Amino acid sequence: MRILTRYILSEVLSHAAIGAAVFTFVIFTRDLGRILELVVRNSAPLPSVAEIFLLTVPTALTVTIPMGVLVGILIGLSRLAADSEVTAMRASGLGVGSIVRVLSIFVLIAWALALFNNLVLAPKSAAALGRLQNKLKNSQASFEIQPRVFYENFRNLVLYVQDISSTSGAPIWKGVFVADISDPAAPKIILAKEGLLLNEGGDMLRLHLLNGSQHESDPKNPEQYSITTFAQTDLPVHVPVTEARASDYTPVAEMSTSTLLRPLARPDPARERWYQIEFHRRMALPTACLVLALVGIPLGLSAKKGGKATGFVLTIALVFLYYFLFLSGLSLAKQGRFSPAFDVWMANLVFFICGVVLLWRMDRMPFEIASVRSVWTRIRESFRKGRHSLATASRQTSAFERAVTRKRVFHTQFPTLLDDLIVRDFFTYVVMILATFLMLLLVFTFFELLSDILHNQVSPILVIEYLLNLTPYLIYQLTPLSVLLGVLVTFGLMQKANEVTAMKASGISIYRVIFPVLVIASVLATSLFFFDQLYLPHANQRQDELRNRIKGKAAQTYLRPDRKWIFGEHSTIYYYRFFDPDRDQFGSISAFQFDPQTFEFTHRIYAARAHWQDDLHKWVYEHGWERSFRGPAMESFRDFDAETFAQSDEPPQYFKKEVKQSSEMNYDELSEYIRDLQQGGYDVVRLRVQLQKKLAFPIITFVMAILAVPFALSAGRKGALTGVAISIGVAVIYWTVSSLFEAMGNLSQLPPALAAWSPDLIFALAGGYLILKVPT
Repeated sequence: MRILTRYILSEVLSHAAIGAAVFTFVIFTRDLGRILELVVRNSAPLPSVAEIFLLTVPTALTVTIPMGVLVGILIGLSRLAADSEVTAMRASGLGVGSIVRVLSIFVLIAWALALFNNLVLAPKSAAALGRLQNKLKNSQASFEIQPRVFYENFRNLVLYVQDISSTSGAPIWKGVFVADISDPAAPKIILAKEGLLLNEGGDMLRLHLLNGSQHESDPKNPEQYSITTFAQTDLPVHVPVTEARASDYTPVAEMSTSTLLRPLARPDPARERWYQIEFHRRMALPTACLVLALVGIPLGLSAKKGGKATGFVLTIALVFLYYFLFLSGLSLAKQGRFSPAFDVWMANLVFFICGVVLLWRMDRMPFEIASVRSVWTRIRESFRKGRHSLATASRQTSAFERAVTRKRVFHTQFPTLLDDLIVRDFFTYVVMILATFLMLLLVFTFFELLSDILHNQVSPILVIEYLLNLTPYLIYQLTPLSVLLGVLVTFGLMQKANEVTAMKASGISIYRVIFPVLVIASVLATSLFFFDQLYLPHANQRQDELRNRIKGKAAQTYLRPDRKWIFGEHSTIYYYRFFDPDRDQFGSISAFQFDPQTFEFTHRIYAARAHWQDDLHKWVYEHGWERSFRGPAMESFRDFDAETFAQSDEPPQYFKKEVKQSSEMNYDELSEYIRDLQQGGYDVVRLRVQLQKKLAFPIITFVMAILAVPFALSAGRKGALTGVAISIGVAVIYWTVSSLFEAMGNLSQLPPALAAWSPDLIFALAGGYLILKVPT
């Protein structure tokens, strides 16, 4: 009995660990880029880097531990049932009750871990992560400033920096333009040759400026103008603090469980329901380990045909059903339909009843999954041609028989029959794996939006349309991972069946064996690039629009005529209070012209109105004034009723910048968009990184194929589970490295090309080195 107990537990535990790792990886990658961008700044110490990574894990485990339990039970028991090991156990007197008692050890341990995580670790990690991010926010504020970009996140201040020189502490700014817009009608302008942003603690920063001047004007009396020069000066800067709403979910999630229970005795009517919902959520999610196990055990024991594939399909279906019911109940609880306890525990109650019924049927009337599939099987077989083809398709054959009897894909001298065999298997596994990951992410996306769908009463047709438009983007992102896993499975199974050994014994080099797979991987990489060029941007724009509708947001406009500050073509900074893009008219516009070498004003123009004159190809300024400067001193002043200026000839379209996401443009559109925005003083660092990634990301599909070959040949005899574990490890390392380099590129710590191409080069060199060491 002890041997059987250890055998069953090891089978279930191994699959549960892999399943929990996969689900945690899927959830973690969504926030990986944001986390890495936070930690790669120069001011984030190494302990903070490790702390941020560790603090994000407990929040993900609140969902993935119950999923891992279900994966382990369904896939583990499905494998035992498919190999008739469950039948042998039951024939030897080991009934369903005995198997349940054995599995209860694993389930209770997982439930205890999930309960400890939800009640203790997750709230502490959420609160600690919030404190750490607030702590790092001020110290990293100076690194958020990008050269030639208007920074408007400070209260009543607009900051523009001409150039930045990096140092070990805070970066030094060269050519600083500061506008104090406490009075928007008369902004106070400060120019300085150098500047430094220092952390004062709390929500206060200090802007230290060197060798500059301050310009003040009176809008009611244009003739009055004040210029103050300084060798150095300091400006206090207030960092805005975001205050969470009283009903926001995140602050409640950061409260400790003991603090959460105190208001229940002395309830606050405005907060009581939120505390109760959070408390029951923390208790209900760990209990999912128990109820999912009740359903998973009878279904896993009944999966005599299909093995692990049946177990995985059942896992996806049950995970989707459980979290659909759970999030539906959570949404009902927030709306106050029923009591919080009933709403939050509704999914557990439904699965508990179903699990008890299924367990009761196991000893009396076994539930066969094959009987449910038999109807569909008969319908499918009726459309097949001839009994001979049916017998051939259902018979298990050797690799040689499969290659000879089935119809070839290619009929030329190259690829050969052997290449055709490898390509068939590889392509089949890639499609199956891609479909599995695609379904998994679509399910997670649906869960994420379910509360908004119920709250905004979104029609199912709109949700389906959104998921269909999201699918192309997910295919683009998941193809490299699917190729990695497809190569591992294809050559791993061939190695396990000694087919690779037979090929090498017949004089075929291992390089010749993997050649067709590398060709297919290169074709897929090229296809991804053209897919991103021709179709993906339109699908991304459509799915972004549909997501806004599901979220209850107004339809997004891509034109930003409301931007108040913009950098012109002739070393001119424009500031306006109003812009009518239809009539091409400005209201209350100022133009600051300066010498780019000394960063001192040469002219300043103000006008109550300005309109575009087509025949002159210039802006006509009305009812304003002009000042000329020589260094820090004012040289001349004049007012005017209507005037044109040679340096103000930017066309109206220049001020109608279109704001798009990089994913909504192809390579040529993004390249042109970057050139257009850069001239206007917009931040284009991130866009330059994304431009390079449009070329670099498809190539990683080919690199993953190279990298997977040596792992597949070395781990092939250890089973498919080892291959899956290796693929997860490689994927985690790649996405971490890629997100890290991308974050460094976004912060100008690496050139855009190096940030985008470094992961490809690193993994290509690693794969090339490993593949050269494989015995050929």
